Amino acid sequence: MNPRHVRSPFREAVIDLDALRDNVAALAATVAPARVMAVVKADAYGHGAAHVARAALDGGADHLGVADLDEALALRDAGIEAPILAWLHDPVARFEAAIAHDIDLGASSAAQLEAMADAAASARRVANVHLKLDTGLSRNGILRADWDDVVARAAVLESEGRVRVRGLFSHLANTSPDEDAAQLAAFLDGAAAAERAGLSPEIRHLASTAAALRLPEARLDMVRIGIGIYGVPPFGDGTTAAELGLTPVMTLRGRVAAVRRVEPGTGASYGYTWRAPHPTTLALVPLGYADGVPRQASGRAEVVIHGARHRIAGRIAMDQFLVDVGDAEVAVGDEVVLFGDPVAGAPSADEWGDAADTIGYEIVTRIGPRVPRTHVGGA
Repeated sequence: MNPRHVRSPFREAVIDLDALRDNVAALAATVAPARVMAVVKADAYGHGAAHVARAALDGGADHLGVADLDEALALRDAGIEAPILAWLHDPVARFEAAIAHDIDLGASSAAQLEAMADAAASARRVANVHLKLDTGLSRNGILRADWDDVVARAAVLESEGRVRVRGLFSHLANTSPDEDAAQLAAFLDGAAAAERAGLSPEIRHLASTAAALRLPEARLDMVRIGIGIYGVPPFGDGTTAAELGLTPVMTLRGRVAAVRRVEPGTGASYGYTWRAPHPTTLALVPLGYADGVPRQASGRAEVVIHGARHRIAGRIAMDQFLVDVGDAEVAVGDEVVLFGDPVAGAPSADEWGDAADTIGYEIVTRIGPRVPRTHVGGA
């Protein structure tokens, strides 16, 4: 189903699951023989986690990745049985439920590893663990000075039948080719330390979308593809989705709520940061920063009405913004596309990111719960 041919409600985010499946398939073909983990954290970057997870698995993903345990358990509640890794944990997290539901756990410290082993003993199960090494991003992960001690302890816990070290992972900063190469070298040092301790993790994973595409040596056993499966480029250098063989998955749209003709000098929206330079028509669009439309894009971003681009006039408010449509024939109820697939004529999420001094990742992820998601395509 083509989102452009479906009448839109007041406000709506159309999620093209066929495009997502095809993006996963294209990326999987590029990185083969490495496996693909589809990252569906943050409700699949605002696209709907359960729907996206199914489409991603249909497209060839082997694993799913989320940030926290609640996200992982929600996927299990939705009936998804594929391997899931959760890697960011509350300091007082309890891991018994996750272990009982066969969720892989990212361990970023010795204390987390012990808590997982204790929970496994309580649950009378084995905890599948991926040890996360800090290779330079300085967020979470086992400090390099502690690698030898932690992998040695993990080997003991594995011999006791409390944990299985299924994976070893880290995250690149994507700063420069040299910085990424240094992190890759550090990670391989950590993998060697794990091997010396007697561990044999089946999955080493380091690369996210950017490195998976541009640093083949970082693909290792598996890559974690986040923003790429949603058809948003990861590079910030002007590379388009089409150039990567990808299709944007989310189309954000609404309908014109009001139209009025204004005279020169008429102000629009709060603070009158825009005044009509000549007689023109203003169209009211019922989306605002409460819906995730960034106020920072006021006066800069563009939308599409009847195939033509028009710029936002004045400040984006909580629930609405105005568009200067000039002398174009625009009526109440007409479809307005904020962003979607540029191949179909829409602004991209990256263009909105540029207008708001941010990135396409944030644009799609911040779309709020007041905007219904309409999932089209998929199995």
